[in-house]
Amino acid sequence: MRANRVDLGPVRRIAVFRALALGDLILAVPALRALRRRFPEAEITYIGLKWSPALIRRFTQYVDRVVEFAGYPGINEVPYDPQRTEAFLAEQRAYGYDVVIQMHGSGQTSNPFALALGGRVTVGHYVGTAPAGLILGREWREEHESVRALALVGLLGGDVSDVSLEFPILPDERLEATRLLKSLSAHGGMWLGMHPGASVSVRRWPPHDFARVADYFAHHYGAQIVLTGGPAERDIVQQVMAHMTTRPLDLSGQTSLGGLAAVIDSLDLFLTNDTGPSHIGYALGTPSVTLFGPVHPARWEPLESGNHVILYQPVGCNPCGLTECPIDHRCLRWIRPETVIDALEGLLARKQVA
Repeated sequence: MRANRVDLGPVRRIAVFRALALGDLILAVPALRALRRRFPEAEITYIGLKWSPALIRRFTQYVDRVVEFAGYPGINEVPYDPQRTEAFLAEQRAYGYDVVIQMHGSGQTSNPFALALGGRVTVGHYVGTAPAGLILGREWREEHESVRALALVGLLGGDVSDVSLEFPILPDERLEATRLLKSLSAHGGMWLGMHPGASVSVRRWPPHDFARVADYFAHHYGAQIVLTGGPAERDIVQQVMAHMTTRPLDLSGQTSLGGLAAVIDSLDLFLTNDTGPSHIGYALGTPSVTLFGPVHPARWEPLESGNHVILYQPVGCNPCGLTECPIDHRCLRWIRPETVIDALEGLLARKQVA
């Protein structure tokens, strides 16, 4: 359905529902930017997860307020509590949204929640037949996440041509990174960052392979190795360090979200699994290699790929969408350290020429 066939009426308050992970939110920034350009005077509310303000606070030009998602049946990101959800929905309906955009997924479980917010116009994707009440709908299809999110703004008459990512770094976050990286400044050599973690084990390249790449660059280029990760990823970082013969700088569990971004922005090269920080690297333009395993890159890869290399090994069973591999994790194990080294050296050569 086309936006120009629907009378939107005055649009004063807009809600965007996308209670997903870090990478999902970063890839939605082009849609939030397009939404602001389409409705410059409207108040835009982002309904997301508890941690969302840490990211949204750097996009106040696009989003005016953040509301923490309270849970809903079938949406697994937050445990469902009937009393809490009903109170939340009553509060949001009373707030009076003119437009609600379901940007959370295919709509099979998220459209009922979006419709329950009581907006005059609800926009979203759907599978099969659009549900009653979805005034502007678009059938779910396999495509890049940024393109998919932008398409919903297109239904509202917005310009969907700008797919560039953003990740503004705040001054206090620059200071945080400077403090954390201070020990490297006294030494020569390039800075190679590695993020060996991921939310599920099936997306993690083996720690001993990260270690082989780290030692190669330390020995051949005098590189300083920086290992990053959240508090829950410290064990994975320790596994990488246990296989290394050189000594890296371990920043796992020590950075805020913005501090991590400032660290990534300071690197010469960045090697990462398919996880949220990879998208930070894309947004900042840090030359990077991303290792994809069970998930096909087409949905998540950088749309501006000049500084970024994607490594993906088709093995017959991927993409699979599983969180645990029932066989031998070949989709990532078959990506050899030599292949990764070649990709990183190619980026380094390109960087030196530029």
